[in-house]
Amino acid sequence: MHLSKFFLLLLAFIAYEVSAARPHKTLVASIAKDTKTSLYSIRLNINEHYVIDLSSPFLWYNCPLQHPLVICRSPQCLQAQSYPPPSCILESKQQLPQVPCTCLVTPVNPVTKLCASAQLTYKNFAISSINGSTPTGSITFSNTYVSCAPDSLLKSLPKGAIGLAGISTAPLALVSQFTPSFLGLSKKFAICLPDTDAAPGLVFFGDGPYNLLPPTNFDVASILTYTPLQKIPKSPDYYIDIKAISIGGKAIPVPRKSLAADKLGHSGVKLSTVVPYTTLRADVYKAFVNSFIESTQGLPQLNAVKPFRLCFNSTAIGFSRVGLHVPPIDLELANGKNWTIFGANSMKQVSEEIACLAFVNGGKTAEQAVLIGSFQMENNFLLFDLAKSTLGFSSSLFFIRTTCGNFNFTNVP
Repeated sequence: MHLSKFFLLLLAFIAYEVSAARPHKTLVASIAKDTKTSLYSIRLNINEHYVIDLSSPFLWYNCPLQHPLVICRSPQCLQAQSYPPPSCILESKQQLPQVPCTCLVTPVNPVTKLCASAQLTYKNFAISSINGSTPTGSITFSNTYVSCAPDSLLKSLPKGAIGLAGISTAPLALVSQFTPSFLGLSKKFAICLPDTDAAPGLVFFGDGPYNLLPPTNFDVASILTYTPLQKIPKSPDYYIDIKAISIGGKAIPVPRKSLAADKLGHSGVKLSTVVPYTTLRADVYKAFVNSFIESTQGLPQLNAVKPFRLCFNSTAIGFSRVGLHVPPIDLELANGKNWTIFGANSMKQVSEEIACLAFVNGGKTAEQAVLIGSFQMENNFLLFDLAKSTLGFSSSLFFIRTTCGNFNFTNVP
């Protein structure tokens, strides 16, 4: 057998090392919010922090000078190169004059948009397993494929973050590598982003149950509403099909076709954990803001506070369990379901007396009609089922008197 083929078969055989013999149905890791950057980091290997990104096709980090290499043109190399970023295509095709040749990929910082040509490598990752409510053990995934990255890509990331964890639909994203079929784990993950740095949120991999602590203490999956994920052939991102947006039960005047995604993912509605506030293309934003003003007549407006356009005197607005008492915003999905956004996720309190509509103008050339940002996801439970290509969503967990911070991490190994 050729040496390179033997090497690949050996890697496939030892790709995962389970630290306990019992079956694992669900894995869990904490998510920390960095309030300075509005980015969220998953904790792996006890104390390694990686910024989570729903778009990145793989995980990258600032690896040591000496690290194992992956052969170019291997299956894993081709998978890692399958979604080259448009601005770095030429770099991703470069090869160093080495024999045997090594795999080069293109890690990207999603905030600064900086990219680099780097080597694909692999390393071990440990993550907690749970019995439904609390962590009870750990599992180690050996030889998980990751990309190296230079120090320059760490700029603008939270202090202490050593890299980025892609949890997209790509074959080398974290969700695919953490849910191997031989472990009996379904290819799905759930994220629950915290709204504060005082208590961590969490990410689950696998089937659940996804239990939160009292006062509710139940499987959050039981209250989820589901909608199909749109499949965009050349994109690893998560898109949903929205037919309309309504405020206070009244649809804003935007044609459905202007919200639809084409085969390349242009326009459409995409989810992002690295964009802090939902960003609307200029035509959608104008109709959206005008409709919100119409629905909030009588509320005293104040001067705009960047990056927001519409701000109010929050002391004149009532408060409910789900935030400031403003008209609910409904993302009306193509399958007839609604993702409702209440005050806690639509209004940003920028000072003691000022709250602003937490949606921003992406301009006329915005790539998406609607880019759903992380503020609108906070304390919402989102379940991404890659096998069924569906998204489950809870709307605000405040309705059931719990938050994304209500998970018992005290027994994490």
